[in-house]
Amino acid sequence: MLGTAVRFSVLLSLFSIGKGQMFHMGPCPDPSVQEEFDINKYLGKWYEIEKLPSTFEKGSCIQANYSLKENGKFKVINKEMLANGKINEAEGELMHMDVKQPAKLGVRFNWFMPAAPYWVLSTDYENYSLVYSCTNILWLFHMDYAWILSRTPDMHPETVEHLKSVLESHKIDTEKMMPTDQANCPAEM
Repeated sequence: MLGTAVRFSVLLSLFSIGKGQMFHMGPCPDPSVQEEFDINKYLGKWYEIEKLPSTFEKGSCIQANYSLKENGKFKVINKEMLANGKINEAEGELMHMDVKQPAKLGVRFNWFMPAAPYWVLSTDYENYSLVYSCTNILWLFHMDYAWILSRTPDMHPETVEHLKSVLESHKIDTEKMMPTDQANCPAEM
């Protein structure tokens, strides 16, 4: 009985930590990723169009800029504008996680934490990218994230719906996806 109470307490605390996150029972889905992914074509600026809710993104005008570092590794700089007008910036490192599937990347923003999955499910490199990330927790449930990205601050609604259907085909819930406000963003971002 005590063991059940402890497990229940741990689960409740995880849910409170991940408020706004997308929790689901069972293990992470294993969606197919972009075939013959070329990270060099992927580099550059991407604007967030829609996402599953997350606690680490609170602002508007969210964008990510991927580039090659001098040491041959890849970096990402994520930016967002907070409600008070301040620009919040986070720099991370992007790395290949599976040489057989180069679209299965990992991203790390803190050297003390392991890399989080960053799987490119679909991209044409010039217009859109569909990214998915999932983490199994205690083998009982999983927490997932999804992002629809564009090379421009807006995207045709049919493209957004198509990319959501790709997620849904892999049993990834898109019901709570929310648009990112890309209006009135500062030019210097």
